[in-house]
Amino acid sequence: MASFHAVLNNSVVLDRSKLFNLEKSNRIRGATLRSPSSVRVFASISSELREEALENGAGTGMGFADSKEVIEMEAKVLVRSYARPSMVLTKGKGCKLYDMEGREYLDLTSGIAVNSLGHGDPDWVKAVTDQANTLTHVSNAYYSIPQVKLANALVESSFADRVFFSNSGTEANEAAIKFSRKFQRYSKPDEPNPAAEFITFTNSFHGRTMGALALTSKDHYRNPFQPVMPGATFIEYGNIEAARNAIQAGKTAAVFVEPIQGEGGIHSATKEFLESLRSACDDSGALLVFDEVQCGLGRTGFLWAHEAFGVKPDIMTLAKPLAGGLPIGVALVTDRVAAAINPGDHGSTFAGGPLVCNAALAVLNKISNPSFLASVSRKGEYLKDLLVQHLGKNKHIKEVRGVGLIIGIELDVSASPLVDACRDAGLLVLTAGKGNVVRIVPPLVITETELEKAVEILSNCFPVLDNVDSN
Repeated sequence: MASFHAVLNNSVVLDRSKLFNLEKSNRIRGATLRSPSSVRVFASISSELREEALENGAGTGMGFADSKEVIEMEAKVLVRSYARPSMVLTKGKGCKLYDMEGREYLDLTSGIAVNSLGHGDPDWVKAVTDQANTLTHVSNAYYSIPQVKLANALVESSFADRVFFSNSGTEANEAAIKFSRKFQRYSKPDEPNPAAEFITFTNSFHGRTMGALALTSKDHYRNPFQPVMPGATFIEYGNIEAARNAIQAGKTAAVFVEPIQGEGGIHSATKEFLESLRSACDDSGALLVFDEVQCGLGRTGFLWAHEAFGVKPDIMTLAKPLAGGLPIGVALVTDRVAAAINPGDHGSTFAGGPLVCNAALAVLNKISNPSFLASVSRKGEYLKDLLVQHLGKNKHIKEVRGVGLIIGIELDVSASPLVDACRDAGLLVLTAGKGNVVRIVPPLVITETELEKAVEILSNCFPVLDNVDSN
């Protein structure tokens, strides 16, 4: 690890206005005020370690001396809505992340299935910097070229005829909720009480805003904020008969379903299940909404996850990977749905801005290439084979499942100790389900060599589970 010395041969001048009024707060150690407008911070790294440390992300603390200072300040100024490990990430390149002390991590989380092209993809960086130097934001009061180009590209590559832009997955699902209710009112103008309820499923996750939250199955997400939006019925995921019975004409506005559940534990629908939902929606007049916020845009080896099943929705929601790490959400709809929406029915100040849309065009253009999608399928099969080969006989593993590069390892105990051990060993993975599933959603550009290294680390860390209570 790089060591810092008081040689004072490397000085950096920083604008004091950007350093939290340091003369009052003294939150960053080692700063000496030289003038009313600047702070001169002296530090040096021993010459033999300087290059290595900077390459691995050390020295990019933005004025903080170490991770401890960042974590201490975070505890004072942020709402405590996240439980995070004691690490501060400062740099990413490809499938690697680096913390403030220069430690390297192999990233199998990709920012929760967001950074599909990895960190610092050159085409993405160019799209962002070029657009930032041209036009960043104008609001939806005006036309902008990247927005129209992205909308056209999404329409040309999907079932949809039109799109609505938002800023996140939960916002995309809120739009789908509103569009579904408006569609029912539009379709039956003489009906005083058109269909307004929703069918959703066990293990579902559709977001944390009040409408999307009402369609999310986990009680611990919903209960602190009750009452949420009424009218949601939860059906067992995959239960064809129960779903058919629940979807009713004049009552059900839409059915929300994830073709592959991510947060819920990496559960995949069957072709028969989605076909039955399509049929029941057609018979009842309800809309079928596919939530592909996590599983869409190449993660399964198909551009859209539902393509593997041969079933088309009326609305599809998309978000996480589309802009490569910038905030975006999309509701893709058919003309039949779009006809119900008038100017002013829904909107957003930031959604579909030039900067975000130009970044998304770079991501979509790369991922939609057939050879890229084929590589995702190939690497996904290779990863599952490696997991079965190295871990298949482990007593704690109940199932390895998933498709493409969205993989779940279900355990008979909590996955948290394993996730912690992997992180300490330089591998980042997530949990899912009831906390007993290891979720693997790496950048889609990950190499087979990196997958081999990941499985090696994972395998070496599994003994930590032997002391975990299965209850």
